[in-house]
Amino acid sequence: MRNDKLIRCITSDGAAMITAALTSDIVYTASKIHSTSPVASAALGRLLTAASLIGSSLKQENASVTLRISTEGSPAGAVIAVSDSSGNVRGYIQNPDCPTEYYPNGKLNVGKAVGNSGILNVIRDYGAGEPYVGMVPLVSGEIAEDITSYYATSEQIPTVCALGVLLDKETHEVLLSGGFLLQMLPGAYSTDIDKVEAAVSKLEPVTTMLAKGMTLKEICEKALDGFEVEQLDESNVAYKCNCSRERVERAFMVMSDDDIRASAADLGYAEACCQFCNKKYRFTPEELEKLISERHNDE
Repeated sequence: MRNDKLIRCITSDGAAMITAALTSDIVYTASKIHSTSPVASAALGRLLTAASLIGSSLKQENASVTLRISTEGSPAGAVIAVSDSSGNVRGYIQNPDCPTEYYPNGKLNVGKAVGNSGILNVIRDYGAGEPYVGMVPLVSGEIAEDITSYYATSEQIPTVCALGVLLDKETHEVLLSGGFLLQMLPGAYSTDIDKVEAAVSKLEPVTTMLAKGMTLKEICEKALDGFEVEQLDESNVAYKCNCSRERVERAFMVMSDDDIRASAADLGYAEACCQFCNKKYRFTPEELEKLISERHNDE
């Protein structure tokens, strides 16, 4: 596997910006943590990549973005990805073992698993004040098209999003994953948009370009063919969970004394499992009593 990274580029004339990411390790890690079926790996992987691309644009250090896809009755159930402002991500899928179907061309039918009659929520939390919440109906459930639709509908920004996850046909392990988010900037001319549309229409799938050994910079230049492209920065990204014992303790603090004690009744201890990384936190009855005492001492 390769170390995942993310780069940002801009055209020298300021017409467009593109962020591209290699997320193979991230998606491989997520597939192992959640024991995902092939189509679940692709769905979760695409959303994780999208979250990383969007999250990296947040300027506040403690900011985060949450992407949530929910379609009632879909095989995959809810799919969630959270990114910090560095592009590090975590996520989960409600039904990780959802059945895998394929299109006639052999590609994974992510749209069938995710569904196309649900909602995409984009929640930006800047670390202070109320989070900004955007919501759009799903277009296809293939995720990249839904991200593109979100920007066009909710933020009126001409956007192209491409996402891909390549699996081994026999083992179903994640081989490659990546994507890019290309956006026109204020002041771009209609001729610039036409030029971008022409370049994007000729692009191969992201995983095909990665499999050929193309670098992220080369993919950006290909997507912006006809423009002079300047790289702004490059950073490493990873699957990164921020769970901790202290966070679990704070969750207990919103429960009543009786409910806290009852949580240890069945097993002789209370156990909380992080939905993002599956790490388990155990609390003995004595530790729970200590939490209850600390809370009352603070009142």
